[in-house]
Amino acid sequence: MVMNRMRWVLFFFCFLQFSFTGPSPLKKTDVRKTMSEMLSYHVEYKEFSPFLARRSMKVYLEQFDPDKLYLLASEVKPFLDMREEQLNRVVAKYNSDDLSDFEALNAVVQKGIARQQQWREELEKQMIVDGNVDLGIGESYFDYAKSESELKERVRKQLVRVLLLEKSLSTTQKWTPQHRQKVFALWERRFRRMENPYMNLDSKGAAIPAAQSEHFLAMHMLKAMAKSLDAHTSYFSPVEAHEMRASLEKQFEGIGVVLREGVDGVMISDLIKGGPADNSGKITSGDLLIQIDGVSVENAPYEEVLAKLQGSSSRKLKLGLKRMAVDGTPVFINVELQREKIVMQDERLQYTTEPFADGYIAKITLPSFYESGDDSSCEKDMREALRELKLKGKIYGIVLDMRENSGGFLNQAVKLAGLFITSGVVVVSKYAQGEVQYLRDIDGRRYYDGPMIILTSRASASAAEIVAQALQDYGVALVVGDERTYGKGTIQYQTVTDDEANAFFKVTVGRYYTVSGRSTQIEGVKADLVVPTFYSAFNIGERYLEYPLKSDRIPSAYNDPLLDVDPRNMRWFQRNYIPMLQKKVSVWNQMLPDLKGNSAYRLRNDKDYQIFLQTLYAQASRQYAPTFKNNFGSDDLQMTEAVKILKDMILINVESSSSVSNSSATAELSE
Repeated sequence: MVMNRMRWVLFFFCFLQFSFTGPSPLKKTDVRKTMSEMLSYHVEYKEFSPFLARRSMKVYLEQFDPDKLYLLASEVKPFLDMREEQLNRVVAKYNSDDLSDFEALNAVVQKGIARQQQWREELEKQMIVDGNVDLGIGESYFDYAKSESELKERVRKQLVRVLLLEKSLSTTQKWTPQHRQKVFALWERRFRRMENPYMNLDSKGAAIPAAQSEHFLAMHMLKAMAKSLDAHTSYFSPVEAHEMRASLEKQFEGIGVVLREGVDGVMISDLIKGGPADNSGKITSGDLLIQIDGVSVENAPYEEVLAKLQGSSSRKLKLGLKRMAVDGTPVFINVELQREKIVMQDERLQYTTEPFADGYIAKITLPSFYESGDDSSCEKDMREALRELKLKGKIYGIVLDMRENSGGFLNQAVKLAGLFITSGVVVVSKYAQGEVQYLRDIDGRRYYDGPMIILTSRASASAAEIVAQALQDYGVALVVGDERTYGKGTIQYQTVTDDEANAFFKVTVGRYYTVSGRSTQIEGVKADLVVPTFYSAFNIGERYLEYPLKSDRIPSAYNDPLLDVDPRNMRWFQRNYIPMLQKKVSVWNQMLPDLKGNSAYRLRNDKDYQIFLQTLYAQASRQYAPTFKNNFGSDDLQMTEAVKILKDMILINVESSSSVSNSSATAELSE
């Protein structure tokens, strides 16, 4: 839908409050050079071919106009329906650094932008006066419009949805023509923020220098060409790269504010817990940012506000804020903040406990597989959590919650999985030339060896799937959640955490397989017990992306062949590693019929859970964006059921152990 394009402008996470000097501005000659580097790593494609040229044209159009709101079918047809000889010429020119075909495509984009801007101006004037607009329903367009009248109607509906969205965000605001005018002024800034780089304009609508125009054109081409390789290969701008780096490392330097551009200016949308802004106690969500270091930013463009926040060489930053009191009068606040390293604790491992018998059940949430340069990581956080939990008392079971874990660093997945097996292969990586690498846990210790559940969803991806499937393969844990996980079984090499990088990208370099030889690619990790989550009703996963790589299998590695071990180290592995290989555990899988029966009965008879599912699937069937994410009647229905399954595992295991002990005792007496 149209709103997907604009999500980033609604909530811009500007916690990267530091001055950044990235690579030099791109030139058109950098396109082939950068693509050659990416192709040298890629698992399948090694040269820019007619096949990739066709894909690149399509992606270039889609990354600009994903919602089919700017361009006509007749305008894109010459680029989407190129004959083979035309594509061969595109490749030949590309190899000579001649990118004129993409420049022609960009000219069509510029024409579409100019036309829509003219229509928006006309339609906005009508809607400002006429408050009784037909809000209609949300629509998605899968084909380009066949006529200008059809395209203009799509633009009208887009503007109607803008009004609907803003009305839902400000329920107390009077919906006057003046307010509608402010809403459209806000969204025009947002639209043009996306459009201006294509039109060679700055944030104020002035022409930018030729070198900057060339940079944006080259960046758009690189993004399209990179994405044409597969679903997970991408080229990043410096800002995108640093946002990704903060996400991977779970820390950054800044003041810890999240900004939102609203009708009245740039406001504080949220505070990063534990950051300077949060710790000051003077700033709250909803405060309007009106001054930075004594300079007014009340009417400044959003980009200018960000530049002022990021551009100061001083570690101190003075903010002037405006807040509305209960009686409607404005209150002005001045606060001085010091930039600091901020650790995103809310996005790192956390745990809680639930009493059980003479001990407890641990519930551990792992949002991602993070690692930073200061020696902090999710594996170290997990080891520390297990140590603290053991000091508290007896751990009867663990639920590891990875429902919203979309991955992270591969080495962290290997290390974390290794905490729950003695020794053995966790991941087998297969690269472009067929070379195979075995990633192992070799320390011979299990940090926990009791009942364990891994809670997953369709959003669990990549490194989360490695851990879930590896521990499922060894039988040391059961997987509970949606029928399957996301299905990303590929490995990416990235440069965003490289301080010396000349370009920021990630590129798919291989596929991974767990110890069973299975790949999670496309199929994901299958749940042992299905307990549907919020994500179960929606088409989420690798199979729904464009250009996913195919899935395959390799031989299992339970008996590690040590094929990639240096002969000089072979003796150590044979003496210290092979004897400690994790054996497949069968006790939990043997319980599955009973566990499934118990869980299915509970879910069928849980009124809260049935209301949750009925509401979720009803909304999904009408193609509505879900209006809720919380559950009904319980803080977390899926976690509640996972704990109940875990308790079943514990009790069935105790009963089985007692039965075995009684049988042995009887046998001894009869002898």
